[in-house]
Amino acid sequence: MSLSRPFRSVLYLPAANARALEKARGLPADAIIFDLEDAVAPAEKGAARDALLAALAQDYGARARIVRINGLDTPWGRDDAAAFASGADAVLIPKVNAPANLDAVAALVPETPLWAMMETAAGMLNAAAIAAHPRLQGMVMGTNDLARELGSRFRADRLPMQAGLGLCLLAARAHGRVIVDGVYNAFRDDEGLRAECGQGRDMGFDGKTLIHPAQIGIANAVFAPSADEIDLSRRQIEAFDDAVAQGRGVAVVDGRIVENLHVRTARATLDRAAAIAAMDAVARD
Repeated sequence: MSLSRPFRSVLYLPAANARALEKARGLPADAIIFDLEDAVAPAEKGAARDALLAALAQDYGARARIVRINGLDTPWGRDDAAAFASGADAVLIPKVNAPANLDAVAALVPETPLWAMMETAAGMLNAAAIAAHPRLQGMVMGTNDLARELGSRFRADRLPMQAGLGLCLLAARAHGRVIVDGVYNAFRDDEGLRAECGQGRDMGFDGKTLIHPAQIGIANAVFAPSADEIDLSRRQIEAFDDAVAQGRGVAVVDGRIVENLHVRTARATLDRAAAIAAMDAVARD
């Protein structure tokens, strides 16, 4: 799975819900987390695993297929890991506290990339070491579990979450990992979702985890470069190239200095826009 691919919208789906598994094949989400953990009752774990194995034999197009297994400290975790050692794009490990949690699953899943749920206080404090793990590809913020562990209260500005979110973002960027923001629970509150997506985007997250298909459109729109950002990026690159051709190291666009670092950001914006356009084209086909 290429790390340059978009992860604007990452939708949780319960692996026990056959209708949801089928419907997901036509949803415009960039990635799907097929959940064997929180979304599946203990009595249904085995049946859900079998159903998911069958579902993943179907075509999910360009969508990244991520399986959240149960922890290895549960009766189901090892069987989950063995079942999805292949056949998925990544295995997502719940409640990662330290690199040792990744080591344990890596031994059972020798080739499939690993993702880590970052949802505990210990995980926040060990984020840098977790992100440095050689098998890790992505990190998912589990803000509901983190809030419970911290004993924090909901605030629209997510002030209690900022330390943990920031630590994980720094760790992910230091080691080139994908990182997606936590869920927004009020799935009928479009404005609240748009605001929280905007906050996550501005902080630097690649996208947002979602609990309902109705949230996909907003996440896709917010985490994609806007038309104005794409236009500015093109003009910055053109102006800087002209400046260099004239022997100057800086350009000016819209009254602002443009240096090489701004051009790198502009090229990254255009690359992201191109990757999104390519994925959306595949989804339409």
